[in-house]
Amino acid sequence: MSMFKIFDTAASGMSAQSLRLNLVSSNLANVDSVSSSVDQVYRARQPVFAAMVNRLNGREPAVGVQVKGVVESQAPLIKEYAPNHSMADEDGYIFRPNVNIAEEMANMISASRSYQSNVEVVNTAKRLMSATLQLGQ
Repeated sequence: MSMFKIFDTAASGMSAQSLRLNLVSSNLANVDSVSSSVDQVYRARQPVFAAMVNRLNGREPAVGVQVKGVVESQAPLIKEYAPNHSMADEDGYIFRPNVNIAEEMANMISASRSYQSNVEVVNTAKRLMSATLQLGQ
């Protein structure tokens, strides 16, 4: 494995965690949105990651992370009786997103720490390469 592959691997991790943070931000931004229809209410979104493996030799360690897509949460939506709300349907109900604030905060902390860890990998690799170049001096 080339030393420069370390940067590619860490970059794929940082990119994946950046997407995860963006989705957390979107979920938290929409936590208080309401709708008069189940079909139009915001649903929490989560990324789906997969390990990128060396296609030539499947027994090698993973060489990064790949974003497979973004899925909407299948958790039930919140149906609230609010007949005086301007968005209430004909039965007096509004629908709120299925965003779990505690879960989103945990995802935010986890994504942030993972991103920081990948930055540390890049910084350590740079220091090791620099030390290797200075061996002959």
